[in-house]
Amino acid sequence: MHPPEDDAWLYEHSRVLGDRIRTARRARRISQEQLHLRAGISRNVLQKIESGRQNPTLFTLLRIARVLDVPLADLVR
Repeated sequence: MHPPEDDAWLYEHSRVLGDRIRTARRARRISQEQLHLRAGISRNVLQKIESGRQNPTLFTLLRIARVLDVPLADLVR
């Protein structure tokens, strides 16, 4: 089990993941509305992911990567 101080690292990487998703979405000129509809996830969930407040499941990340046409590795590296 990881000590609580490791949580800061996890939160930082959640924020970075959200930033990468937002950057890829904007580069493709896709709105949050379009992405959440095409990926089959709620807009609220997408907003939380992009802001780093929610950790997406692998299934959700794969859906987002597919819609954005980016390798999953580019989002989570």
